[in-house]
Amino acid sequence: MEDAAATPFMTNNPKENRVDYVEFPAPSAAALRASKMFYSEVFGWSFQDWADNYVDTQGSGIASGINSDPSHRPPAPLVVLFASDLETTKARVIKAGGRIVKDIFPFPGGRRFEYVDPAGNQLAVWSDK
Repeated sequence: MEDAAATPFMTNNPKENRVDYVEFPAPSAAALRASKMFYSEVFGWSFQDWADNYVDTQGSGIASGINSDPSHRPPAPLVVLFASDLETTKARVIKAGGRIVKDIFPFPGGRRFEYVDPAGNQLAVWSDK
């Protein structure tokens, strides 16, 4: 019988290896503000402002945010998965045929990297460690 602790997919952390976040791009701070107003008026969402160029949604169902920071704004809505060990997960992505498009970088609250899967979908993996 295999040791559960040695298996990277078995964990007590309910976030591990799961879709955790969706990040929406905004081409500018003005577009971010307009998006906040739009989603507030249409769906009743509220927001946690982290900077002029980044906000988290509140009440949107799944954790999500809007990013207008040109240094790491995604090109399209970005599905973000969680993994406690970014380096190991990055190695598994590469071994399975994924292509890293943004290497691990820090941001307030953690670190992440972005990759493209074999079907051409761009996703990210983040960790709070």
